[in-house]
Amino acid sequence: MTTGKALFLLDAAAMLVVWPILLHFGCWGAECFRPTPDGAAALLYPVADLVSLYALGLYRRDAIIQTRESLGRVPLAVSLGAVGTAVLLGLLGPWIGSPVNRVRLFSGAVIGFCVAGLAARLVFSGLKRRGTFQRRLLIVGAGQRAWDLLCMLRNEGSRPTYQMHFVHHPDMGTIDPRLTAAISDGIQVCDQTNVLSAARDLNPDEIVVAPDERRGMPLDSLLACKKEGYPVIQYLTFLEHEIRRVDIRRVDVSWLLYSSGFYFGTIDNALKRLLDVAVSGILLVVFSPFIIGAAIAIKLDDRGPVLYSQERVTRGEHQFRIYKMRTMRTDAESLGAVWAEARDPRITRVGRFLRQTRIDEMPQLINVLRGDMSLVGPRPERPNFTAQLALQLPLYQERHMVKAGLTGWAQINYPYGASLDDARSKLSYDLYYVKNFSILFDLLILLQTLRVVLWPSGAR
Repeated sequence: MTTGKALFLLDAAAMLVVWPILLHFGCWGAECFRPTPDGAAALLYPVADLVSLYALGLYRRDAIIQTRESLGRVPLAVSLGAVGTAVLLGLLGPWIGSPVNRVRLFSGAVIGFCVAGLAARLVFSGLKRRGTFQRRLLIVGAGQRAWDLLCMLRNEGSRPTYQMHFVHHPDMGTIDPRLTAAISDGIQVCDQTNVLSAARDLNPDEIVVAPDERRGMPLDSLLACKKEGYPVIQYLTFLEHEIRRVDIRRVDVSWLLYSSGFYFGTIDNALKRLLDVAVSGILLVVFSPFIIGAAIAIKLDDRGPVLYSQERVTRGEHQFRIYKMRTMRTDAESLGAVWAEARDPRITRVGRFLRQTRIDEMPQLINVLRGDMSLVGPRPERPNFTAQLALQLPLYQERHMVKAGLTGWAQINYPYGASLDDARSKLSYDLYYVKNFSILFDLLILLQTLRVVLWPSGAR
C-alpha cells in the first residue's frame, strides 16, 4: 500500500469517529442515524471532504513529506468541501432531504473535519518517523541504471523512504562509482547463484531487476526467488508503478510491446466524450462572467483583439485551430514562433493575471465541445515544435494516440516546460497517461487540476 492510500484510510477512519459524534450531539440529533433522506444528505459532507483533500493534493508525495505545509492546507480543503456540500444540499434538497439547521451542520463539518484531518496527519507523521512505510528493496545490478533508480526513488518515489540493497556480478557491467559513494553499506558482489541467499538475508518486499547488461542477468536464481515467494519485477515496470511516469532515458520498445496498457475500450472512449461535452458545457455557462470580464480587460489594456488562435496538433497528428484569450502583445511573434519564457516580456499586464488564474484557457472549452480536444490529454503543441521534438525525442509521436487535453497528467505533475529537457520530462508523464488511460484516471486528473489552479507554480 502506498503512503497516499495509507493517509487516505487514516482520514476516513478519523471521519468515522468524528462525524457521528457531531451529528448526535451537535448538528441534527439522533434522528440522523435513521435511514431517511436527511441521513443520506449527511453522508455528503465526509465524501466531499475526502474528494477535496484529494483535489488539493494532500495525498501527493510532496504534501506527505512536508508535514507542516500539509497541515496548513487542511483547513482550506475542508472549507472547500463543506462549501461544495452546502451548495449541493441547496440544489438537491427536495430529493435527498434538507437539514433543519444548515448553519450548525456546516460549522460542525468544518470544525470536526479540520480536527480529524490534522489528527490523521499527526498520527501519520509519527508512524512515518518510526519507519512504518519504509519499503525494502533488493536491486539486482549496480550500474548506471541502478544509480538512476536510486535518484528517482529518493526524489519522486511514492514512499518517503526506501531501504535499498544492491547485489551485482561483473557480467552485469561495471559498478557506477556514484552508487558506491552513496550507499553506506556498500554493494554486495556475488555469484549469480547467490541472489536467493541475499533475498533470504534481507527479506525484501520486492526484487527489482536493473542491470545495465542483460546478458549477465541471473535468471535461474531470480526464478528461484520468485518460486520462494519474493516478488520479482523489471526495472521499467517497477519505476512506472512507483513514480507514475515512464523513464524515457531507459525505455525500450520491447518493454512497451509486452507490458500492459495502451488499451482504449469503446466504453471508456464513449464515457470520455460524454464527460467532455457535459463538463465543458457546464463550465462555459458557469465561467461566462469571468470570460466576459477578461475580454473587457484585454480590450481596455491595449485595444487589441480578445481571442488568439494557433494551429495545434491532436490525436492522429491531425491539426486544428485552438482558441485562447490573448495574453501577449499583438507583435509577440513578429520574429517567429518561440516557447514562452519565465517572466516573458511579451506578456501583457492583464495577460499575466489571466495565465496565473488559467482564465486564458477557457475558450479552449469550445474546442472540447467541437471534438478537437478533450478535457484531459497531453498538451497540444504547435506543428513546428512537434516536428522538432519528434526528431529529438524517441516515442514522442505516441502521445498523439489520444486527443490533446485542456489539462493532463503532465500538466498537474510538471511545471510549464520551455526546453528540450522539459519536453522530455513531460513526455514521460504523457506516455504514462496514454499507457494507463481510463475514464477513472481522467476524473482523478480533473480533480487535481484544482490544486494547479489554486497554486499556479508552473504558469507562464
